[in-house]
Amino acid sequence: MIPYPSMRSLIEGQNIKFSNQLIIKDLDITNKSFYTLVQQTAHWLEQLGFKPREKIIIPELKYPQSEILLYGVWHLGSIAVIPSDKDISDIKKVIRINTIIDKDIDLFKEVKDFPIQFEPKYKPLLDDEAIVTFEKDIGIRLSHYNLLVNVNSLQKSLGLKSRTRFSCDLKPRSSSWAVLKAILPVYCGFIIDNVDPEITIGESKKDYNIRYDIHNLSEFSNTDIAICPENSAVLSIGTSPMHLTNFSFEKKTLMIQGHSVMMGYTDDSTNESCFKDQALFLNI
Repeated sequence: MIPYPSMRSLIEGQNIKFSNQLIIKDLDITNKSFYTLVQQTAHWLEQLGFKPREKIIIPELKYPQSEILLYGVWHLGSIAVIPSDKDISDIKKVIRINTIIDKDIDLFKEVKDFPIQFEPKYKPLLDDEAIVTFEKDIGIRLSHYNLLVNVNSLQKSLGLKSRTRFSCDLKPRSSSWAVLKAILPVYCGFIIDNVDPEITIGESKKDYNIRYDIHNLSEFSNTDIAICPENSAVLSIGTSPMHLTNFSFEKKTLMIQGHSVMMGYTDDSTNESCFKDQALFLNI
């Protein structure tokens, strides 16, 4: 079901199989040139002093620079941190952050003179931490396996096909951005086309619209994507659970079981209260 052991292997594998396929139409970027940028970014991160397994904050850069940076972080063997609206000083109280990447950089200019091949000193495994997102204020820890399962399940649920022209307007502020905009197009072999897409995903007026109001799930249509970051990103399409995800409601509590369920919060006491009987319980 999951042919790749990590996000690093995903982009590497797609490059090996489909190196000349166009992936970003607007910028004429192929799998090969995307992967080259990823490797150059890994070199640049290493020169900045970042190390494998270190947590690196992803700033909001011009598209597709945040997405390339995300894969560069994974290619280095590090962990991406999505701050959302949380102040960096508060994040530093929870997890160790050594260096902050300037949000005003042009990543393409920063990496252009670096070698186009990078040999990782550490290659993440499925169970390794891939992302820490602070979109719900408390940190949510997601593994490479969590993300790959969620993307694979979404592909199955929507019947997505390779070479589909695709557009997504989410900003790099959530795990939904990572899953739907950064990972899904690479995993499915899409052509990102913001001018003439066949499928669009976003927050409103798209073919599929993401919704966070899970307490209203019974009212969701089959083009509404229910978002729950504790389940990596996508919980259901309409009211239909994602593949390998089970959930139920009892009053104001949501119970989730499955392979997309997060590794845990960054707070151990919250984990103790939310995880029980081999399930995750959330107040909604």
